[in-house]
Amino acid sequence: MGKATGFMETARLENPYRPEEVRLGDYGELHIAQPAEARRAQASRCMNCGVPFCQSDFGCPLHNLIPEWNDLLYRGREREALERLMMTAPFPEFTGRVCPALCEKACNLESDALTNRDNELYLIETGFANGWVRPRIPRTRTGRRVAVVGSGPAGLAAADLLNRLGHSVTVVERADRPGGLLMYGIPNMKLPKDVVERRVRLMEIEGVRFVLNTEAGPALLDDFDAVVLCGGAKKPRALKVETAPEARVTFAVDYLTAATRAVLSGEAPSVTARDRAVVVVGGGDTGNDCVGTALRQGCRSVVQLEMMPAPSAERAAGNPWPEWPRTLRTDYGQLEAIYRQGADPRVYRTTVNKIMDGAVQTVQLQGFDPVPGTEQTLPCDLLLIAAGFVGCEDATASAFGIALGPRGTMMPSDGTHRLHGRLFSAGDMRTGQSLVVRALADGRAAALEVHQFLSAGM
Repeated sequence: MGKATGFMETARLENPYRPEEVRLGDYGELHIAQPAEARRAQASRCMNCGVPFCQSDFGCPLHNLIPEWNDLLYRGREREALERLMMTAPFPEFTGRVCPALCEKACNLESDALTNRDNELYLIETGFANGWVRPRIPRTRTGRRVAVVGSGPAGLAAADLLNRLGHSVTVVERADRPGGLLMYGIPNMKLPKDVVERRVRLMEIEGVRFVLNTEAGPALLDDFDAVVLCGGAKKPRALKVETAPEARVTFAVDYLTAATRAVLSGEAPSVTARDRAVVVVGGGDTGNDCVGTALRQGCRSVVQLEMMPAPSAERAAGNPWPEWPRTLRTDYGQLEAIYRQGADPRVYRTTVNKIMDGAVQTVQLQGFDPVPGTEQTLPCDLLLIAAGFVGCEDATASAFGIALGPRGTMMPSDGTHRLHGRLFSAGDMRTGQSLVVRALADGRAAALEVHQFLSAGM
């Protein structure tokens, strides 16, 4: 293990946020990385538990060997720690920034858990800085060709593993840049786009081919030995309420995409919150990203509506450890709104009742039912809908002749990844909206199924 008494001697220390007054002026990274000594001290807190829930199904979907690389990090054997991490984690530079760290919630230290996510990020960035992360080019090729449709987390993970197994992989992406959700769905301050581009360049050197600005269709089945659909669950959930034709209403994914394009190009965004009263519908991560982005664009005000009640500061009854704790979490966007506006932007048990020109009417909820007489009017020059997704886009399913399941997904009836013949699915397109880390794990699982399928026919 790390240090036998480390968890008693050293307090938990996460990478802190940059001050609000500084980070609100740019789209730079949110956190301040800590030096090697701090990370080693944090790694020393790992108890190397007899039952490491952190790497179980309750913790890490990738089943990272967390106690092992924490021990190596504590002992200063950073390169070995990184090698152990990369045995299971395809892209630690992504998960080290955007993963909600399920492993930490499953840690035996509970609320005083190890800083696994920050330790993971330290290892991979140290590896890149020291030239330890090098192209892993297969020594031999199988002669089999695989197309991966979509370059989000699942697509990149599937392409990475299939390439390492010796297949020739082509990733087909409709957007102008690879990365999918990682590129356009997550703001730059949360996941810098040069980090995504760095990984894509490395994959290209390793032999993965990226074809951009291209819609995928069934013709791929004629040109490739297998096709993996990883297009995500991009169909947003709409608000079924009366809406004035003049009202400015935008889905969160479109708003965040426009914001990132503007950051990358240096041009004005096609949809902006500048000088506008913004209302965000949805209290999840995407809604929080909308709050943070709107503040950086110079909105006049921002309110975030959440239909669920506010979580208790204490763990809810019936939610036993090591499952995800239902606690009140104030994320970076809400912290920035508190700094700028003086109050938390969230309004709980509330949703939109009517959308007007320059305003919205809200109503309080009892469960999911509106409470008569609780209607209020809020100024609203821009309404951002971050109410989740209802499955993959109909056009993709139609193009490949796939009947979608009740959740709008391509989940085969037997629970595998193979839809039929040479066609497979992975990630949110298969499971429905979920976490980046789960999409990575599902992409790797699909790659192994494809490999077994191709190997059987060789």
